[in-house]
Amino acid sequence: MQDHESKRSRVNRRKFVKGAAAMGGAFAFPWHLAHAQGVPNEFDGSKFQLKAPEPNPKSGGVLKYAITSRPPHFDFHQSGTINSLGSQGCMFDNLIRRDPRDSGKTIIPDLAHSWEIAKDGKTYTFHLRKDVQFHDGAELTSEDVKATFDRIAKPPSGVSIPRSTLFASVSEITAPDKYTVQFKLAEPRPAAFIMSAIASGWNGIVRKKTLEDNGYNLRRVVDIPGTGPFKSKRRVENEVWVMEKNASYWNKGLPYLDGIEFYHALPFSPELGSALLSNRVDYGRIVDPVTARKAKATPGMSSTDFYQSVIQGTWVNNKKKPLDDPRVRRALHLVFDKPVLVDVVKDVAPMMVGGFIYPFSEFATPKDELAKRVGYQADSTAAIKEAKALLAAAGQSGGIKGLDFLVREVATFKLWAQAIQAMLQQALNIQTNLRTVVESVWFDDIKTGNFDLAVGAVVSTLLDPSDYFNAWYKKDGPQNYGFWYNEAFDALLPKIDTEVDPEKRLAVIREAEMIMEQDPPVLPICWEKINDVWYNYVKGHNPKDYFGIYDCVRFDTFWLDK
Repeated sequence: MQDHESKRSRVNRRKFVKGAAAMGGAFAFPWHLAHAQGVPNEFDGSKFQLKAPEPNPKSGGVLKYAITSRPPHFDFHQSGTINSLGSQGCMFDNLIRRDPRDSGKTIIPDLAHSWEIAKDGKTYTFHLRKDVQFHDGAELTSEDVKATFDRIAKPPSGVSIPRSTLFASVSEITAPDKYTVQFKLAEPRPAAFIMSAIASGWNGIVRKKTLEDNGYNLRRVVDIPGTGPFKSKRRVENEVWVMEKNASYWNKGLPYLDGIEFYHALPFSPELGSALLSNRVDYGRIVDPVTARKAKATPGMSSTDFYQSVIQGTWVNNKKKPLDDPRVRRALHLVFDKPVLVDVVKDVAPMMVGGFIYPFSEFATPKDELAKRVGYQADSTAAIKEAKALLAAAGQSGGIKGLDFLVREVATFKLWAQAIQAMLQQALNIQTNLRTVVESVWFDDIKTGNFDLAVGAVVSTLLDPSDYFNAWYKKDGPQNYGFWYNEAFDALLPKIDTEVDPEKRLAVIREAEMIMEQDPPVLPICWEKINDVWYNYVKGHNPKDYFGIYDCVRFDTFWLDK
């Protein structure tokens, strides 16, 4: 990677931009690195037009897609679950976007066809397409883009948006004219980080009037007008959400499909696997490993797995005693037998052991080193011994009774909850009462603190710690579900966000990691891989190298070869 970057940095920027435009307007950079170099300061994509990666794609047909799609509400900006964006994403466009043809590695034009980044790195200017219409017939203007990102960057009272921390350095968003939008930064940040933040699949553009008409809170608006390739046609709660083609879509020739039927299917469930193998659906997301293996062995079917931008964990309510004591939280963390917890769900979901940092990223403690750390070892004897001592020091040597353990109604979470319940009881005499709830209740109870322990998952937008450290672990972070606060940790965040020397930055990240080991903000269970399964006649997609499932959610390049 370093050699690749050093070569690319010698490419003349103006030639690079012209060449990229000639190739269809796309440019590539290693998007998983927040501080990657090589992002062109000027980019002309006015002639760019997205098409399917295969030659001669066919138009027509309805894709039957199985995915968990029970949203806690309908304001996808405020959401942090695929239950929202998985089915809603096709209704919206972004300012700029990830390219579905290369698993989202490349940023390409979308509602903005071109952009310039000022030499001082503090102003990003985007030029919008003309004559783009929302589904309700209104024309897209820069005021809609500004209103959308103003709300994301600085949510109004009563609105919580997990991605807001990505835009902490944005001081102002302006609309100099009807088709121009500018992001002005208080201080420069790496261009790759800012462009990646803007291009997140979560940042679909909505109408300013829609926001105004609903008090800037869209939780109860089922059919939010977008500019995307598909429109909502019919929705049946917990069953199906039917989308139809947007005949007035600005990207001529797209979408290829006449419509999509999103069938609600619980992640990793036998029902999802059965629907796929019996061909009642064409494509399934978050499929169990057994079904994925069967699909690979079945002529005419394919399967792939990819890392997911999710930590699976148990949050501890820091507002409740004795859980507010770091010694108690570390004791809980230590008795989570992580290799066993991965094994518990091996036939349901592919997982891997990890701590507080994405274990498959360059920022993580190497796996062999992590495996030697107390709390991650295959032999849990030392971890249990230390945990008992910590609990005794906290005045809880007799154990803890009656903890309310909130569980999301998903197969993996239910299995983990039972295993964790047994581990806590056997090692520390901590007794919990499992309370399994649907998605919407889980998120509501998390937000209001109506729990002692809560098992679930939380997602990030980028692989870089500057994203999820601020969103998950910082005081009052939008996804800090346990209400955790550590003054020393928070003091390190500005250094992590601004340090450009990779070695110095990694050293600060390690320092932050060790703070979390002693005072856990969440109790890590594992990190996720997921399986996609589809019939080979489903074309126009490339999920094999996804980081997460939240960027390529448009379905505009999908087509059916049948």
